Amino acid sequence: MSKSIRYDAKVVIVTGAGGGLGRAHALLFARHGARVVVNDLGGSAHGEGASASAADRVVAEIRAFGGEAVANHDSVTEGGRIVQHALDAFGRVDVVVNNAGILRDKSFAKMEDADWDLVYKVHVEGAYKVTRAAWPYLREQNYGRVVFTSSTSGIYGNFGQSNYGMAKLGLYGLTRTLALEGRKNNILVNAIAPTGGTRMTEGLIPASVFELLKPELVSPLVVYLGSEQCQDTSGLYEVGGGWIGKVRWERSLGAGFDPRAGFSPEDVASQWSKIDDFNDAVHPADNVEALKEMMANLQRFAR
Repeated sequence: MSKSIRYDAKVVIVTGAGGGLGRAHALLFARHGARVVVNDLGGSAHGEGASASAADRVVAEIRAFGGEAVANHDSVTEGGRIVQHALDAFGRVDVVVNNAGILRDKSFAKMEDADWDLVYKVHVEGAYKVTRAAWPYLREQNYGRVVFTSSTSGIYGNFGQSNYGMAKLGLYGLTRTLALEGRKNNILVNAIAPTGGTRMTEGLIPASVFELLKPELVSPLVVYLGSEQCQDTSGLYEVGGGWIGKVRWERSLGAGFDPRAGFSPEDVASQWSKIDDFNDAVHPADNVEALKEMMANLQRFAR
């Protein structure tokens, strides 16, 4: 039996926590003893408008069962204000859950700059701004946990979501680098790719399946990743409907050419079946491992 996960005296920021996944995360963190900053601008799923009521309702829910929480209504692009609110209210910050997001789905041919820019600003710039503001405090106290919200649309692609997919896979690139930079200060950084029945997915998923994709079935993973008990970093986890799986990169062994003599496009074509063959595939965990096959090829031809 695993020991109980508790957040007593810990402060957790959850962005986009006025509904859906963020609300479920905030409630579960609070039930495990965390003091929670419930951030939500209160805009629509398309990033329009603002309202204080969404975050306020979640705070009221938390306080109703004896938890501690404050509402924050700033945009994630004003991340410094969100972190300062946590410091003013509770004196510290320990965990940042970057959950806020919007959709502006259109095929690439029909996409306008505003659709691309706003998705980038909320998902990527917003997550950067909040995490960047918290980072010095996490380093100073030699402890922190950061969770980014990626998506299967970023991992695998999805029609009509070039902007969203770009942003979501970009957040995993940020996850990988911050995991490397944060480790020495006990800051662990992971990402989730959730599937949940929220206002952002309603109408996209059959009703019979939608009701089984409760946001509450994603939050246990997030609360675990934010805990002291979690010692993993740089991971990407698909989660939803009561299932969790870890994702990793896979690469073929590839084909090698003489770097001195050079090679032609025709040479590439002749070796394409080998380049494209995933038998005996490798799974590089970092940049050093990623260079292994290339370095082996260089050594074959070194004098």
